[in-house]
Amino acid sequence: MRTIWIAGFAVCGAIALLAGDAHIGKTLAQAYPNKPIKLVVPLTAGSPVDVVGRLIGNHLSAALRQSVIVENRPGAGATIGAKFVAAAEPDGYTLLHTAANHVIAPAAFKNLTYEPLRDFAPIGATATSPFVVVVTPKLPVKTVPELIAYSKANPRTLNWGYGLGTSPHLIGELFKHVTKVDIASIPYKGGANAITDLLAGQIHMNIGTTATLVPLVNSGKLRAIAVIGEGRHADLPEVPTIEESGVPLRFTFWTGLLAPAATPADIQQKLSAALNEVLANPELIASMSKLGLQPKPGTPQQFGAFLESERRAWAEAVNLTGVKID
Repeated sequence: MRTIWIAGFAVCGAIALLAGDAHIGKTLAQAYPNKPIKLVVPLTAGSPVDVVGRLIGNHLSAALRQSVIVENRPGAGATIGAKFVAAAEPDGYTLLHTAANHVIAPAAFKNLTYEPLRDFAPIGATATSPFVVVVTPKLPVKTVPELIAYSKANPRTLNWGYGLGTSPHLIGELFKHVTKVDIASIPYKGGANAITDLLAGQIHMNIGTTATLVPLVNSGKLRAIAVIGEGRHADLPEVPTIEESGVPLRFTFWTGLLAPAATPADIQQKLSAALNEVLANPELIASMSKLGLQPKPGTPQQFGAFLESERRAWAEAVNLTGVKID
């Protein structure tokens, strides 16, 4: 009888401890956030992912009533920043704001030390827009067919720049693979560095986002020859899509928010709710519109499924082009 009493006491004690743990977990989630949140951008300052991250961070700060500090950790195709967040304490105070480079990494990098889907919890997508193909105005081409013809008539004379391991990197290599053009590939630490050299006339071509390139096109500093996305872009209505130009490529620029995988579910839910609140804010929508971007609200489950589909699509692109990064 005494043995039964001791066992019963032990079970009751265990239940009490579990209830206490659950209460503590709930209290921590309710108190979150009670200190500044670090939002890591794994690309260079001034890049489209960085610009969107800072917009999101400013509005999240107001929604969560806590400081959100953006920290750039660029390099190695955005894997340095991602690795940092994957290894961070999963308490909701270190987040990752990234783009397609996150799901390109598993196929393109030979020695990746983290798993981009398993090691992260999807919070939600943040923005989307088309890509734009631009050339220096000094180049005597105004369309994609003219670029292809010029390249084939003048082999080994053209080059293009890209941020290593990014979606424009893969899109450019796919463009070369599909069209069989002879255009040299020039890697940069970030896409912004490639734009600097393009404006200086050191490279001839670039693929980037509307946020970065449309202002330069409108000022006459660059020439847009195609849009890559689901249709023509409102800010460049006369510029055909690359599919209309005879090249079957369709990708979009996107950004999204992730947390370390073991982040408590309550905190993930709180972040998701705050993010969707932010993405519905008219001020944020207007700020994104000026950059040619659209907010992309949704659930963590939707974003997780999207990441899975993107990973498959980019893995196929890596296989086709043979791109590998040490």
